[in-house]
Amino acid sequence: MVDTVNNQKHTSRWLLPVLLTVQFLVSLDMSVVNVALPDIRTGLGFDAGSLTWVVNAYALTFGGLLMLGGRLADVAGRRRILIAGFVVFGVASLVGGLARTPEQLIAARAAQGVGAALLSPVALAMITVNYPAGRERSRALGAWGAAGAVGGAVGVLASGLLTDWFGWRAVMLVNVPVVVAVLAAVHPGVPADRRAGTDGRPRLDALGALLVTAGTSLLVLGLVRTETYGWTAWQTLGVLGAAAVLLAVFAVAETRVRQPLLRLGILRQGPVLAANVFALLMSAGQFAAFYFTSLYMQQVLDYGPTAAGCAFLPFCAGVVVGSLIAARTVGRYGPAALLVAGGLLGAAGFAWFAAAMAVDGGFLLSVLGPSAVASVGTGMCFVPLGTAATTGVAPEETGMASGLLNSSRQVGGAVGLGVLVTVAASVGEGAGDGVAGAQGLVDGFSAAYWVAAGLLAVAAAAAGLLHGKRALPAGMPTGEKSSKKSGNRVDPEVSRSTQG
Repeated sequence: MVDTVNNQKHTSRWLLPVLLTVQFLVSLDMSVVNVALPDIRTGLGFDAGSLTWVVNAYALTFGGLLMLGGRLADVAGRRRILIAGFVVFGVASLVGGLARTPEQLIAARAAQGVGAALLSPVALAMITVNYPAGRERSRALGAWGAAGAVGGAVGVLASGLLTDWFGWRAVMLVNVPVVVAVLAAVHPGVPADRRAGTDGRPRLDALGALLVTAGTSLLVLGLVRTETYGWTAWQTLGVLGAAAVLLAVFAVAETRVRQPLLRLGILRQGPVLAANVFALLMSAGQFAAFYFTSLYMQQVLDYGPTAAGCAFLPFCAGVVVGSLIAARTVGRYGPAALLVAGGLLGAAGFAWFAAAMAVDGGFLLSVLGPSAVASVGTGMCFVPLGTAATTGVAPEETGMASGLLNSSRQVGGAVGLGVLVTVAASVGEGAGDGVAGAQGLVDGFSAAYWVAAGLLAVAAAAAGLLHGKRALPAGMPTGEKSSKKSGNRVDPEVSRSTQG
């Protein structure tokens, strides 16, 4: 296997900033074009039907290729894939910023998604193998989680500011100098790849890669188009049915290859299963929260793009606070307890959003208060998610585990947005214009938030039930053995989870 040097503490001061920039950039570009969409439509001549593909093209390739990106990092080397991902992402950003036709911009956004799918799993995998288990890793995971959440919120703010000041092309071109600067830090800051193992050159599971990429891409495609076609249209049911068939075939195929893209036994690790179920449900609620809060502020409270972006800054601060709390307490209470507490607190924040949303609502009670509660709750979940998702996983499979967690988050976000948009539209349908129309929007948004709160509550319950189940497949090492194999001491919260 190709592995990264991981048997000693990595002392480079550049490693964590590089990995945090990865997480920040891929999250930023999920939302940075949203406010700029009207200007993009005017500037390049998009029609209403094709404009959504500026967002969907990125989501499609990013979500569809995450499992492949994670496994490539294990097979080809983490630093190699990190560099390749940055190059693809930076070139795609430059091409998108210089685009002259809608087709060119959509292609550039799709290529950005490819780069993001290479980068995102590497960041979590490299934190796991390069930072010793315990306080140091917990702090790194806290910063990693905060960087992702802050990137998503800052993307909304940056979209408004850059579009107002420099035009829509700036939301693409702003990535280029960041990528160039980070690439300069990769050589001194990121440990070199080296070969490990004696069983010959590792091979990529080509059939598995084809099946899971096609299946996940079709799943995301079907979900992101539900707003256009609805859930019962043949365009939706046909695509989702094809995705289900491909993913089922993938699951069967992975049991019959020696070096699978996804070793299904990894999900028999109770903490790993809990982390992925939690990530799927939390993302289903959280992604929609950004969407509906932005619409509420702009369509009901009449905020401009820049004001709406600034209103997300308290959410960023709350995520950082929650991540710091988790980093300091995960060793004492364990990841399961923090996932339950963070999930319930996030659910309470979404419920506050649902209850306080009103046509004549104000920033303090309808936005700031619920944002503070929800953001601290979700921020508390990132450290235990990263810890649980890699508990008991051998070093050579950390990319696999990271890709799986990121896929769960992306698919969860796509599912949640599709379902909650449908809920909001059905509740607020036929409300009319003027005050009645605004009330219809509020009713729809509120209903969606109640559902999001329920999803977080179910995620918290699932984390508590699944985390302690640690049935290992035959031949798999325990968390303690895997930790010794990698040269790291046993994480106290991992040890606690295996006893409960």
